Amino acid sequence: MSNPAVATWSGEWPAADTLGRSARELAAFQDEPPQMASGMVGKNGLLRLGFERRGTRTILADLDRRTPFMAQRTLYPEQSLPDLAWLFIITTTGCVLQGDRLALDVALGPGARAHVTTQSATKIHTMDANYAVQTQHISLADNAYLEFMPDPLIPHRRARFLSDTRISLSETATLLYSEIIQPGRKHHHLDECFGATLLSLATSATRPNGSMLFAEKLLVEPEKRPLRQTGVMGPFDVLANVILLTPKDNAERVDARVGAAVDLEHGVAFGACRLPNDAGLIFKVLARETAQVKAKVREFWGIVREEITGTTLPPPFFWR
Repeated sequence: MSNPAVATWSGEWPAADTLGRSARELAAFQDEPPQMASGMVGKNGLLRLGFERRGTRTILADLDRRTPFMAQRTLYPEQSLPDLAWLFIITTTGCVLQGDRLALDVALGPGARAHVTTQSATKIHTMDANYAVQTQHISLADNAYLEFMPDPLIPHRRARFLSDTRISLSETATLLYSEIIQPGRKHHHLDECFGATLLSLATSATRPNGSMLFAEKLLVEPEKRPLRQTGVMGPFDVLANVILLTPKDNAERVDARVGAAVDLEHGVAFGACRLPNDAGLIFKVLARETAQVKAKVREFWGIVREEITGTTLPPPFFWR
């Protein structure tokens, strides 16, 4: 289905293939996979989601997709937020493979409210040629509210993955953006914990007029820069990076309730700080286990819900 009046996609898509070719960190990995060339059918995924407020609900008014991406129909599981549309992104492949070029675009119209997540963790498979790239473009109109909270990213040994997320949002909009990076079978092999060859995750945000709010880039190259050192991962195995973009008064209320701690006995550390240009907050968690990270992210999510929507986060759904 397609409704061109729903949302204005903010400019052209950042071409995943062009991004991969121009990224300096991927210069050494431009060889083509012997199985199937990069960006071929089935390896060049596209998903566009356009949400619009209609009456008392938010609906998925615009959908465009190309294999391997799919989108489940919207759900409305929360009684306290009956207008909040939940949507699960689905892929028909078991994991991200070498040569994949993926693009995701999420747009919310004025007053729309949505929660977008994934069916399961995103596994980045072992690679012996080329790399995988994903671009994400998120745009929020006036008073829109989006929780973009996919399941964890799991880079396998020798994985090479670049992600570029570009956000454009109105001064009255709110975005809760979460990414969790965890090892796979860390008790199976020493290299499963930090064995990816390269992991490059860039996130930037602007206002609709193009003025920059902030930019952050995480570049992980374990063979060049060990992650076990103090100031990087230290004794921890799992990382969460949660970005809250919201009006200044909202951010101040959330910040006042978010604590900070380094608990080496239980293997968890967390804290928040202000983003530049009064853009909001960034909340980070380090822990030994994924469950610990998820618990802290959920605590932060609950505070955001209470301070910004005035509702209480419901207990975890049994199907999650």
